[in-house]
Amino acid sequence: MSITPFNVEPVAIKVWVEHRIIYIELTDGRIIGFPADRFVILSKASEDQLQGVRLEVGGHALRWEDLDEDLTVNGLVLGQFQLPLPKKVA
Repeated sequence: MSITPFNVEPVAIKVWVEHRIIYIELTDGRIIGFPADRFVILSKASEDQLQGVRLEVGGHALRWEDLDEDLTVNGLVLGQFQLPLPKKVA
């Protein structure tokens, strides 16, 4: 038995925002969420501005027109964020 490795770039079929967490649903059934505060521009955006997200480029990118911000789905899946997680205060 052999296994053939292949690389398939992830594609989003749905995007939504809840309480400053952006969620994407991928064609393979996974749902990935990340805090808006992991990106410089999104961290400064209001909840209403975050809600303006839409899928672009056939599900390969997220776009916030009002913020002039674009993120690739592949980069999100790989965890390529601009900012570190904020430290929790005990």
